[in-house]
Amino acid sequence: MGLAVAPCSPPTRTIDEVLAHFGESDGGVMAFRLLRDAMERRDADDVEMALIVHAAADASVEEFLEPLIELFPAEWHREHEDIVSMLGRLRSPQTVPTLVLATRWVPEYLDWDENRALAVKAIWALGAIPGPEAREALEGLRDDEDEIIRENAVKQLARRGGL
Repeated sequence: MGLAVAPCSPPTRTIDEVLAHFGESDGGVMAFRLLRDAMERRDADDVEMALIVHAAADASVEEFLEPLIELFPAEWHREHEDIVSMLGRLRSPQTVPTLVLATRWVPEYLDWDENRALAVKAIWALGAIPGPEAREALEGLRDDEDEIIRENAVKQLARRGGL
């Protein structure tokens, strides 16, 4: 938790201190191992810790692609928005189905969010992915019954030159 950043509160530990404490030398490798372990045990708190270590280590996201895609639809954790953000940084066509799911599914703990932040993040991530898969996904969202989804899909299509 020493790596966690809170409003007006910087981390109390550096990534090097945390790695040394655990006898590790590579934060990305440690984060990947922690994430896989948390997934096997279905431990929501440890998923959060693994993603904090990943961010603090400024690790590459590419090797996290498959576990993040696998983890996204699980209802037992609360890191859906962070996962969408990480997948968005990859700009990979492989993420399109997961990002589309993020526009349609609202985890129970986010049911209060009338602004649909998870869906909006997913739409913006789709907008950054080159290729026909993402464009087709955005076109499919252009006529969604939810106004927020429609408007953001149209904005991303316009930004891509797809309107």
